[in-house]
Amino acid sequence: MSEKQKLELYIHIPFCASKCRYCDFLSGESTPEAQRAYVNQLIEEIRAQGQILPEYQLSSIFIGGGTPSVLSGLQIQNIISAVYENFVVEADAEISIECNPGTLDATKLEYYREAGINRLSLGLQSADDEELKLLGRIHSYNDFLHSYELARAAHFDNINIDLMSGIPHQTLHKWRQSLKKVLRLHPEHISAYSLIIEPGTPFAALYGSEEGQKALPGEDEEREMYAETKTLLEEFGFTRYEISNYARPGKECRHNIGYWTGVDYLGVGLGASSKLKHHRFHSEERLDRYMAVEMHRDLMPLYQDLVALTVADEMEEFMYLGLRMTKGVSGADFYDLFRLNMFDLFGEAIRKNTALGLLEIETPMLRLTERGIDLSNRVFADFYEVLPRNQALFPDDPRNLF
Repeated sequence: MSEKQKLELYIHIPFCASKCRYCDFLSGESTPEAQRAYVNQLIEEIRAQGQILPEYQLSSIFIGGGTPSVLSGLQIQNIISAVYENFVVEADAEISIECNPGTLDATKLEYYREAGINRLSLGLQSADDEELKLLGRIHSYNDFLHSYELARAAHFDNINIDLMSGIPHQTLHKWRQSLKKVLRLHPEHISAYSLIIEPGTPFAALYGSEEGQKALPGEDEEREMYAETKTLLEEFGFTRYEISNYARPGKECRHNIGYWTGVDYLGVGLGASSKLKHHRFHSEERLDRYMAVEMHRDLMPLYQDLVALTVADEMEEFMYLGLRMTKGVSGADFYDLFRLNMFDLFGEAIRKNTALGLLEIETPMLRLTERGIDLSNRVFADFYEVLPRNQALFPDDPRNLF
């Protein structure tokens, strides 16, 4: 029997106790009846996907949302059980679930442990109660502390905490205080990212205009927050392994590293994105249509925007996703995958950004400098859609998806 290929599984739970004011994710409030029906349909999809993808084994599972912890512990356990019944799961697979304070209790955590979940991601965002109210979060910092203590009492030893900078009216002092409060808890992982004002959200109406943006921290202050994050976290034993992610040794998020390093991933559930067999697609985004798909018959009605990736697409993605990692991208790995020289192929972009002090070379590695991390989007743009779509040189790989 041939060796199974590695696959990451993302499971989307589109329900929240309340929609945050900055959020543009595919999520919203729901009834218990709607949640039960969705879980049943999700399990049917997991069964169908397992039957048509027998050549894969799962290296990681990530339950995200929305707020997965709004579901009961038994519902989460049933979802994970369906995965194990229909896929081969590696013995040491990383199995994560996103949880929000205010939706977590000891019973749910017990179900998570029994299901095999071994990593929690707690959505704190801020340790300042006024900032939490401004963001539209349903919890206080004390609510978060209670959830964190419950998780430790349930013997979870791999916990991520999400923190957000760039919040309206936030100062460097307030950001530093949030960081210090969280660091005293000794989590294993911290995701520290900046607020993005997304179109169509309540925050876009409040802070999207030129006048509204005056309430946001300025560019210099945001840069100071970013520098302070790295300094403080390194003092507490964390290493930045990706632009916005810090971990203690051995506690890096394996699921997310897979995204950045080109591992195939399958998304199940409403609107979930996938990259599989040199194709990119996402699932139906309307709940009524998702619920109407007869999973046991034909999954093609489920898929939206199915695109075959060319080799040029995959080369560029190797660069602009891989460069998010602080270790950078490897010319040796690039050659093993594509049989071409990375430094020749992207020579113009590499020379330009090296001259600007945004990239550095330590053969075979190419990585962002500290200044390059601050200006990373500018660097990534130089690697996006720059290769010719010459089918002789970059042949498309039109293998059937299923």
